[in-house]
Amino acid sequence: MTVSILCKKIRTNAVIPVYASKGAAGADLYACLESPLTIPPYSRSLIPTGLILEIPMGYEGQVRPRSGNALHKGITVLNAPGTIDCDYRGEIKVILYNSSDKSVIIEQGDRIAQLIIAPVLQASFSVTDSLSETERHIGGFGSTGT
Repeated sequence: MTVSILCKKIRTNAVIPVYASKGAAGADLYACLESPLTIPPYSRSLIPTGLILEIPMGYEGQVRPRSGNALHKGITVLNAPGTIDCDYRGEIKVILYNSSDKSVIIEQGDRIAQLIIAPVLQASFSVTDSLSETERHIGGFGSTGT
């Protein structure tokens, strides 16, 4: 299934997201920088993409890490998955975290994350005094593995 996403470049060096293969679930997001940016060890930086997206109602954008960046550079998306709401019209920026003990340099056009477009449902919430019982009940935080 294909969903049409409008992209507005707010800087001339911005790169439109691209799927790296025919079966890729995520489209690559690219850094849009005037000069290289260094992320020190165990630090985070907000990386601009130079893009504003118009995501249709009923969908969201999910910003996720790229496995190659995690394995080879030790960087990940800090709030993964980050959510881009359909009514957001600001620049898409990615919070990258450097989990390694070495500085990482991000340059113009580097692939920094991947963007998944996914359908969403909004719920209606109702107050009640009782909920149905389950076998699990209140077990959480690893309780099913013990």
